[in-house]
Amino acid sequence: MKTSSARLTGLGTTIFAEMTALAQRTGAINLGQGFPDTDGPEEIRELAAETVRGHGHHQYAPGIGIGELRQAIAEHQHRWYDLDIDPDTEIVVSTGATEAIAASLLGLLDPGDEIIVLEPYYDSYVAMIQMAGATRVPVTLRAPDFRLPINVLRAAVTPRTAALLLNTPHNPTGTVLNRGELEAIASLAVAHDLVVISDEVYEHLAFDEPHVPIATLPGMRERTITISSIGKSFSLTGWKIGWATGPAELLRSVMGVKQFLSYTSGAPLQPAAAAALGSDSAYFEEFRDRLRSQRDLLCGGLREIGFEVFPPQGTYFATTDVRPLGFDDGIDFCRRLPELAGVVAVPHEVFYDDRQAGRPLVRWAFCKRPEVLAEALDRLAVLT
Repeated sequence: MKTSSARLTGLGTTIFAEMTALAQRTGAINLGQGFPDTDGPEEIRELAAETVRGHGHHQYAPGIGIGELRQAIAEHQHRWYDLDIDPDTEIVVSTGATEAIAASLLGLLDPGDEIIVLEPYYDSYVAMIQMAGATRVPVTLRAPDFRLPINVLRAAVTPRTAALLLNTPHNPTGTVLNRGELEAIASLAVAHDLVVISDEVYEHLAFDEPHVPIATLPGMRERTITISSIGKSFSLTGWKIGWATGPAELLRSVMGVKQFLSYTSGAPLQPAAAAALGSDSAYFEEFRDRLRSQRDLLCGGLREIGFEVFPPQGTYFATTDVRPLGFDDGIDFCRRLPELAGVVAVPHEVFYDDRQAGRPLVRWAFCKRPEVLAEALDRLAVLT
């Protein structure tokens, strides 16, 4: 049966487009989409500019990525997580993490497979699982704490379960899975011989406790695809340089799909991405601390206005319940907000199959300059 592209356009994609258009039309401050309003490190951007002006990096890069970047990714995984990765067989460079997710799902799932996904979820997961002919089985993280319900997770496993798709730190809730939760997932994966696809793009934005890749747990390295990118860690989301790491056997399936998606991309940017990954620890610490401060500014201000606020442990995003301000529908609230207060946010409901679980919740991006966040809070004060 042919699946039209329209059927793969989820509510999330539609709402994002609608909110962006509202921001442009009304001049609202856009706290909806998750991209910074500052550019990445100047020295990295300058290196990319020099590479673009030079010679030798303007044709197809190897499909798996240039050797320099693959080596930098391997060194990054060893430096931060003590994971030893073979840069020649266990890394695939992708056009952002989104392509790595797509290639992993399409390459590792067969029609009829079930895959367990933490809900709410990034909307590309839904489209790619549908394209693979598989069935998503949501395990819902619920307010106010958004912790993993381990008994629900165990009950979600059936004979058709082939994989688990994780996202930690988690967009949109900001939850960072703790070691106990990861150990429960690992135990299930080993017991049922499941593949784990782990989206870790916010790995350097875990504020309250360290990010732990599930691949570091016993029995998990050989069954885990770990995905990340430079976009979120270096405020270079438009470069679209991501990667997948994992055992060679699984990576061959990922590359088998990726070669028919982009094959390769970003050749002049890959050397600069490699340099970025080698940044000293001070960069990562300052970056994390700056985003934590922006989180605290936004969450504190939203709380003073009257929202119920669920401060995130990581990512770019904070979640609020809008009911204390007299609203009960996040989609309606977000559609009215640009006219009411000159600010744009995104309703959680679009990230759920269980629409009621997300109905009163709204996501706000704090990856904006402090003065922009302060102005947004001043505007939102009219809601009190």
